[in-house]
Amino acid sequence: MHRFDFLVGKRVEASYRAGDIHLSSEGILVEDSGESISIEERFSQGGKEKTMRVEIPYSRVIHVKEAEK
Repeated sequence: MHRFDFLVGKRVEASYRAGDIHLSSEGILVEDSGESISIEERFSQGGKEKTMRVEIPYSRVIHVKEAEK
């Protein structure tokens, strides 16, 4: 069972651990593989379209919630 399937395609806020550091990411939840989630953010920089994608293993997730609009 995928834990975050109900949020795929929605804008989310995620907190996760990377060693002893707590990090956060905000963007569109584009994938829940059953072992990790992928969050993607698209933006413009220097007149070019950029995409940043973060893959977070379930074991590192602290919480994921739908972002307020």
